[in-house]
Amino acid sequence: MSAVLPGPEDLAAAGRLAELDDVEFGVRLLVNTPTHTGRDAELLRRWARAADAFGADLPPVEAPARVVESEDGLARGLLARYSSRPVPTVELFTDTLALAEELVDRLGWRHWYPAGSVRAAAVAHEAVHAQLHHGPARKSLKRALGHVVLRAGRHTLHGHVAGADEIAAHGHARAVCGLGRSPLLLTAALARAVERLPGRPQGSPHGRKK
Repeated sequence: MSAVLPGPEDLAAAGRLAELDDVEFGVRLLVNTPTHTGRDAELLRRWARAADAFGADLPPVEAPARVVESEDGLARGLLARYSSRPVPTVELFTDTLALAEELVDRLGWRHWYPAGSVRAAAVAHEAVHAQLHHGPARKSLKRALGHVVLRAGRHTLHGHVAGADEIAAHGHARAVCGLGRSPLLLTAALARAVERLPGRPQGSPHGRKK
């Protein structure tokens, strides 16, 4: 038994998450975003599905030249983090990655997440964020979501949907790494499995620095 992973009951609770479809995890991400408080559930599901499909259709993105490793991800509640300055960098937290791989084995999900794919998906996820934050994909994602905030004659202004870029990045990672399920399922299971560890921060296991 891992020194970090909890006992059978908590692992079973994490495993039951597989009964939900991948879009549901996108919906949960949006529900937990304060700007979406009170929004219609079907609207959030439509946005989650559109964001996932958009990310899956994005072509593969070249990973930043600099990929570094750290060992304090569990303490920070992080699996990976992207930073654009001083040079584009993906930081991978090896302790969290190792725990995710062990969880995949414990839950019998290796057919969805082949060996080494968690690391590859983390890099792909973080690498595509540069496009979703600063490149032309940012505007394209807004149009794909169809969140219209203003119409004036022939002009239409599409609004930002907080959290949609995160769903799109997971959809992209799933597609380019050939995963059987979205990384959102694995990150949700990881969070559930370790949620009662003392001192563990809450939040997304993917960090972002500008």
